Amino acid sequence: METMSKRDYYEILGVERDASEADIKKAYRRVAMKHHPDRNPDNKEAEDKFKEANEAFEVLSDKGKRARYDQYGHAGVEGQTSAGSADFSDIFGDIFGDIFGGGRGGARSHVRKGADLKYNLDLSLEDAVKGTTVQIRIPSSVSCTNCEGTGAKPGTRPIDCTTCGGHGQVRMQQGFFSVQQTCPRCQGTGKQIKDPCHVCHGRGAVDETKTLSVKVPAGVDNGDRIRLTGEGQAGVHGGPSGDLYVEMHIQPHKIFERDGRNLHCEIPISFVDAALGGELEVPTLDGKVKLKIPPETQTGKLFRLRGKGVTPIRGGGAGDLLCRVIVETPVNLTARQKEILKEFQDIQEVEGSQSPRKTSWFDGVKKFVDDLRA
Repeated sequence: METMSKRDYYEILGVERDASEADIKKAYRRVAMKHHPDRNPDNKEAEDKFKEANEAFEVLSDKGKRARYDQYGHAGVEGQTSAGSADFSDIFGDIFGDIFGGGRGGARSHVRKGADLKYNLDLSLEDAVKGTTVQIRIPSSVSCTNCEGTGAKPGTRPIDCTTCGGHGQVRMQQGFFSVQQTCPRCQGTGKQIKDPCHVCHGRGAVDETKTLSVKVPAGVDNGDRIRLTGEGQAGVHGGPSGDLYVEMHIQPHKIFERDGRNLHCEIPISFVDAALGGELEVPTLDGKVKLKIPPETQTGKLFRLRGKGVTPIRGGGAGDLLCRVIVETPVNLTARQKEILKEFQDIQEVEGSQSPRKTSWFDGVKKFVDDLRA
């Protein structure tokens, strides 16, 4: 009765009866990882399903047992499964690799690419808009020329780790399970340096400060990055160097503010120029240009100088320079100037106000107060 109550092994793994060995292994990995006890602590149902999957895989991954199972069912393999006591490390070592970060793939290569580096480059607005070439100095590690990056004394080579035998992993038995962990001696490289290089002391790299020339293209903006291939940290044990990323940081400008492809600036104008009109010289990144101020210009008026902005690095036409005029109130007036302004004020009161915004605003205030009183 016990044999008849068992579930079909193909059903347990979720595969068809004509599934290939690769399909069976893939299906088993999926089921085992889903129900692994370490991912389902204190879950008796998951533990039972995990053991059930182990038993199904043990049979279906063995050609002889699978053939007997296909012909006679559970009776054909009765007593030949050992899911309750056998060491399954060889059967599902790959599963442990996925769960614990190891695997049966052996040692990680002791030759590894170096780390990438980032350098923050401060640029003036002018240099960012027009492009420039700058020299930067960066602390870095470079491959040791004495040992050619191996870390071993010239004439010698790194040897297989004596703890893990060159696999980079050690296997620890934890009750029913066999768990793989990174080798504590070689840190997973699988290699040991018996006779270290006297220059780099086994690191395979030495520290130095190097000067690099960086060509900054025209139109870069805050956060844009330039990659210098191979200028990062030296690789481990002769591996390739990492890359250096130079990130742009545009410094504040005294006159202009950048907004994408456009530039903005504020231009102070006198009371007389605002009232009577005039012509001003306006600075741009390409030099000064003439800006005509029409009569009766109000503070905050925006003037657009087309094509005087930034040509973006990613293409497209140049942006514009947007100039906002600010009418400046005169200070430190002389007695004569005050007299003239007072005379002007008296004339306004007689001939009528020439301040439409002021009149409109006070009219609005009066209506607001009247509405409150109503």
